[in-house]
Formats: sequence, structure tokens, C-alpha cells
Amino acid sequence: MESSLPDLEAILLVGGQGTRLRPLTLGTPKPLLPTAGVPFLAHQLAQARSFGVRRIVFATSYKASMFEPVFGDGSSMGLELVYMTEETPLGTGGAIRNAAQALTAGPGDPVLILNGDILSGHDIGDQVRQHVDREAAVTLHLTEVEDPTRFGCVPTDESGRVTAFLEKTPHPVTNRINAGCYVFTRSVIDEIPAGQVVSVERETFPALIESGALVLGYADSSYWLDVGTPAAFVKGSRDLVLGRLSSPALPGPPGESLSLEGAVVSPEAKVTGGSVVGVRAVVEAEASVSGSVLGDGCVIESGATVVDSLIGLGARISKGAVVRDAVIGDGATVGAGNELKAGARVWPGVVLPECAVRFSSDA
Repeated sequence: MESSLPDLEAILLVGGQGTRLRPLTLGTPKPLLPTAGVPFLAHQLAQARSFGVRRIVFATSYKASMFEPVFGDGSSMGLELVYMTEETPLGTGGAIRNAAQALTAGPGDPVLILNGDILSGHDIGDQVRQHVDREAAVTLHLTEVEDPTRFGCVPTDESGRVTAFLEKTPHPVTNRINAGCYVFTRSVIDEIPAGQVVSVERETFPALIESGALVLGYADSSYWLDVGTPAAFVKGSRDLVLGRLSSPALPGPPGESLSLEGAVVSPEAKVTGGSVVGVRAVVEAEASVSGSVLGDGCVIESGATVVDSLIGLGARISKGAVVRDAVIGDGATVGAGNELKAGARVWPGVVLPECAVRFSSDA
């Protein structure tokens, strides 16, 4: 990052309940779920640090007390971390305004806003530089997606100025969407009403555009993923392990798989496709694991098949069971001969007897 930019401060929005990832988020906030061997946020924090961010304010709400025990004061990562909690959820704008009480940035300084469920390979430093050079009120990271109906749609003019902010619409005017990383000028944050529920997407951004303030779009085509669903979460972890997105926080070299401390993988087992084998997890002989996240202490018995799935802490997949595109909660047991596919979810502690659920007729 150029020396003309001050050490950057950021606000990290981590207040969501992660309902789309249940049952994994019943006990753990989504940003703390294991992703390529470390809590998801570790990747975001390491990337932000690499672009010159030195101080980050966590905007917490759901299970707020769980974040500080994991990351502490940030000194081990070369960061200063501060924690601000909303007693009641305040929306994206309200959360940013609440967390801003802990900022040290002056009125004209840039403040980076990160969303705790986004993996992105874009150049944060360049986004901040463009914001400062153009003296923008807000600069939004934009990315292009095949199906923009699921996201906020953001058209811009030839100078990069955002001309409208259209929340999810069935007829998008562009496939460029809000990618969830913003640079605010500090004084603009201070104009958000304090203590109120405010959406930056539905209220703050449209109001700024209407008032004539300069809202910039920073568009690029680098790696980008919203990890809000089980399939996307698995893909994010897989892509990090395979090296499709580089992360300073990856606890090992990129490759077909990543085994954490104390993991036991039989030489006769097959673990591929960017899979992670958690701490003290066991993969027995003739088991096959592909593109999956195996939680700490889980057991994949001989002959079991696990594909593109999330297996919770201490869960057990018994002999010959097939788990594909599924989520298995902490401590659950999938009995022998079960066949779980296509988005199946097993809640924590549930025990499925032998051959209880199948998608095909024969065992």
C-alpha cells in the first residue's frame, strides 16, 4: 500500500445468525466455522493485514462473546482488534454506526467495511486508493455474477459513479452486484443515525446517490464468493485448500487435502478435492472423502463416502454410508448403509440407525 495512505482502520460485520448454515451455526457463529483449517475470519483478517489494515473493530451481535476468545487482541496477527456489540440487531448501517464509536480515524479518513461472510481476492489497497483519489463518500466493491437476481444490483456510469442501488430485483439492469466490501469516508458513517435499525443497502446508499454525493463503484473480476449456504461454504474451503484463492492464513501448502494436527488418515483411504481433515479426526481404510470439511474429532469409517459435505465436530459416518452435498451436525452419527444427498441436514447429536435413510432402493 502506498505511504500516502494512513494505517487503515476497518469495521468487520459479524452479527448475522447464519440461518442458512444451520445446524452448524446453532452453536458457532458462521464467521468462526472452520474453513480450510482455521476459523473463516482468519482468512479475512490475514488478507486485510496484507493490504495495510492495522486496526479492526468487530461489529458483533449473535453469540458475540465467542469472538474474543478466538482472536484476542489480534497481536498474534499483527493487528489491533476491538469488539463492539449490538444489544439488539441494528441492520448493516446501524451496526457500522455502532462500531464506529471505537474508531480512531478522523472525519476525512477512509474506513474499510468488511462483511464476515465474503471470500474475496480483490485488491483492497487499490479500492482504497481510488476512494481517496476521487474523494468519494463511499466506494463499493462490485463483482459480476451469472444470476444477479439474488443480490443487490449496482449500475454505474462511464466514470465509475454509481447511478442507482437496486436491492434484489427479478429484472436486473446489470449483472454487476454489490460485493459487500465498502470504503466509507469517516464523516459519512457519522451521519448514519445512532442506535437505530438502518440498512446501508436500502437506505444509506440510495440516499447518498440521491443527494449527489459521489458513490463510486470499484469493479473487478477477481475471485469472489458469498459463503452463506452449505454448498458455497464447502466451495470456499475447497478453493482455499486447492489454492484457487490464496490466503496467508492457510495452515499448510495448497494441495488436494489438508490434514490438521493429530488427524489420522489411513494409507488405504482416499482424501482429495481440497478436503480438510480436522484435528484428531480419523479417516479409515477404503473410505473416500472429496471436496469436504471434516470437523475436529469426527470419524469416517471404512468404506464410507463423503462428497462436498460438512461434517460437524465429533460426528461419525459409519461403514458404507454415503454422504453427498449434506450437512452433518456436531456429535451426530450416520449409521451404516445410510445414503444422504442433495442438501440433507442432520441436527447435532442425532443418531440415524443403520439404513434409516436412502435415496436408492438397494443397499
